[in-house]
Amino acid sequence: MAVEFYDVKDRTKVKVEEKDIMKTKYERKLKDGSVQIRYAFRAKYNGRQLTKFCSKVAWDESTATAE
Repeated sequence: MAVEFYDVKDRTKVKVEEKDIMKTKYERKLKDGSVQIRYAFRAKYNGRQLTKFCSKVAWDESTATAE
């Protein structure tokens, strides 16, 4: 399954195969003390890092390797 990323430099959408994608979580502590978790897919394309934020459901269903 290919995932579609937006290449900011080229201003185009690109598709990257799932075998070339890594999934990652970004965690940060909020002012009220709770923790916010954002889920994302990361890929390299033409020497550039691409990031696409996604839902937890999509992140869990993905077979990509975790960072």
